[in-house]
Amino acid sequence: MRTKKELVIIGGGPAGLAAAIAAWEDGIRDMVVLEREHNPGGILRQCIHNGFGLHRFGEELTGPEYAQRDIDKALELGIPIACDTTVLSLSEDRVVSCVSQKEGYQEIEAGAVILAMGCRERPRGALGTPGTRCAGVYTAGTAQKFVNLEGFMPGKRVVILGSGDIGLIMARRMTLQGAKVLACVELMPFSSGLNRNIVQCLQDYNIPLYLSHTVTRIDGRERLTGVAVSEVGPDRKPIPGTEQYFECDTLLLSVGLIPENELSRTAHVHLSPVTSGAEVDDSLQTSIPGIFACGNVLHVHDLVDYVSEESFKAGHAAAAFVRGNLKVGRTVKVRDGKGVRGTVPQSIRLDAEDGVRLMFRPDAVYKNATVRVLCGEREIAKRRQMIFTPGEMAVIDLKKEIVKGLDADLTVEVG
Repeated sequence: MRTKKELVIIGGGPAGLAAAIAAWEDGIRDMVVLEREHNPGGILRQCIHNGFGLHRFGEELTGPEYAQRDIDKALELGIPIACDTTVLSLSEDRVVSCVSQKEGYQEIEAGAVILAMGCRERPRGALGTPGTRCAGVYTAGTAQKFVNLEGFMPGKRVVILGSGDIGLIMARRMTLQGAKVLACVELMPFSSGLNRNIVQCLQDYNIPLYLSHTVTRIDGRERLTGVAVSEVGPDRKPIPGTEQYFECDTLLLSVGLIPENELSRTAHVHLSPVTSGAEVDDSLQTSIPGIFACGNVLHVHDLVDYVSEESFKAGHAAAAFVRGNLKVGRTVKVRDGKGVRGTVPQSIRLDAEDGVRLMFRPDAVYKNATVRVLCGEREIAKRRQMIFTPGEMAVIDLKKEIVKGLDADLTVEVG
């Protein structure tokens, strides 16, 4: 069956819901949100800890509470959300192929498409760690789902590889559930998680954090029995003689998140080699006209508040495209300079009607540093900050009048 919709949003998590609400408020009624899970809300449904919503709502919420506010708003507006629907492909001419038990196979011709599929965890197979394929090795997000949604404990003695936010939060969660978390092991000389999570999830529970260390061996036949941990040098290779052994039955992997961009590839959307997400302009439109991207499928965020803010913008832009009101003219490119990785957006329209927020992650820890934006050789914006860390997004805003005066490509740098 082939139907037509003005707007199709792929993903019913915080990004997809925020984009749908923004587009609906701009007058788009012929839309649908496609979600593969049984319920909308995305990953927030299993994030039962608090700390969400401080920027957007001015109060601390749990993940389910944050998600429910957008779900309630979408239901109040009457936005159609098709759950249990798997999107199979997306073409360059914005035809969405999907399948569900209720509707069977469908093809939807969309006036505009918003990509909001989120991200996935990097698995063990991407690490190349020697050892047997025994039970007891999980990604941190899988363990979180087991504990928070399904009521199962993965194990009793735990080592965590990687210091991403999910791993840090699971260190606390496993401890509160009665497990013994022996160590959190991080390859880099700095944590990749938020500083507040390091304090609240590790230090408050006396869980040691081993920086510049990694797991070099996994032991066990049927079930994990232990892991070897070694210090690494500046080349990220294990240093002989530094090995220590932890007897454990569970290894949780928190070794990075990857934007879920398989559908973007089927539509031949240009992807950034740095963020692994789509390359977009300041309206969040990708290289394919009418296809927009927002949230963690675009670049991995540290706060869901930023996801919602970005997704509202994508919803408004997609609505403008459907109505034929999205201005697309000459653009300037935005490049990463010293100390900067993955600036988004990657280009700015010179006829943008609003100011532009640039977001990036520093490539290391910088103290008492300044982020600068250069237009050619000319400095057009700067912001000083006490500390920049890779675990937290850095932002700098360009005012509307600055954008109007751009006459060369931009470079963002930290120093």
